[in-house]
Amino acid sequence: MVKSKPLAWLAQGLLYALFALIIGTFSSWPKYRHLAPEQALIKLSFTHHGKRVEDCRQRTPEELAKLPPNMRAPMQCQRERSPVTVEVDLDGQRIYRHVAAPSGLSKDGASTVYQRLEMLAGEHRLAVRLKDSAGGSDFDYRREETVTLKPGQVLVIDFNAEKGGITLL
Repeated sequence: MVKSKPLAWLAQGLLYALFALIIGTFSSWPKYRHLAPEQALIKLSFTHHGKRVEDCRQRTPEELAKLPPNMRAPMQCQRERSPVTVEVDLDGQRIYRHVAAPSGLSKDGASTVYQRLEMLAGEHRLAVRLKDSAGGSDFDYRREETVTLKPGQVLVIDFNAEKGGITLL
């Protein structure tokens, strides 16, 4: 019995060393590259509430009188929101178009867009258009800009109405 204890310790040490070797090997191999060396990435990522499908309207005094006292809001607003349409052109060619439906059972939540667009690094003419209203065919927000993308660079296209609309980060 006395001889088997050192042998058990040795076996346990060898198993721990083997486990550490496996972990060490797979922590750095195979090498992972998120992009090819000459590639850059554009990420289109935002969450935005489209405008209401119908405008709010003022309730008449007769309508208010018919309602229970706790429901007498002077304005009546429908909950449904417009889908958000986004288009991205690169060097004059459309590379992405998406219509994001509003979330929620009543279609009153935000529309979410997330897309990765890989391309060659270099100078490009970028045009982004966003429509968040139901009426008309024209886009509500536009941004055109010449961007120079370095290899491995990630350009994020976001939307922030408080900062003027479409932002490039």
